[in-house]
Amino acid sequence: MAKLDQYRQYVQQILEEYSRYRPAYGEVEMELIIDRERDHYQLMSIGWHDQRRIHGTLIRVDIKHEQIWIQHDGTEGGIAHELVALGVPKEDIVPAFHEPYRRQYTGFGTGTESVQPTGTAGSI
Repeated sequence: MAKLDQYRQYVQQILEEYSRYRPAYGEVEMELIIDRERDHYQLMSIGWHDQRRIHGTLIRVDIKHEQIWIQHDGTEGGIAHELVALGVPKEDIVPAFHEPYRRQYTGFGTGTESVQPTGTAGSI
C-alpha cells in the first residue's frame, strides 16, 4: 500500500506543478481534477482565446494494477521521464496512449505485467 500512496503523491505533485503554468495567450485556466477514490488524475485547460473556446486535456493518468497508466500526455518532455526521475520503475509506468502491441517497444510497462487471467474454461 505504501507503493500506491507514493505513486499517488508523485502523480499529484507533477500535475500540480503543471497546473501552475499559464498559457501565454487568451483567458485560459488550468484545472486540476483528482479522484483519489478511483485513482483518476487529470489536468485540463479551459477558457477562451480570441473568440475560440479552449477545452482540452493536457494530462490524464490512472493508477491501476499497481501501475501508473498515462492515458494522455500533452507535455513537451513527457511525464513518464519525470516519474522515473522520482524513482518509479519503468515497468510500473504504462504509456496507455500507445496501442497495446507497441508498448513493448517503449522501454516502459505494457499493462499486462500484473494483470492475471480471471480463469480458464474447463471441461465437464
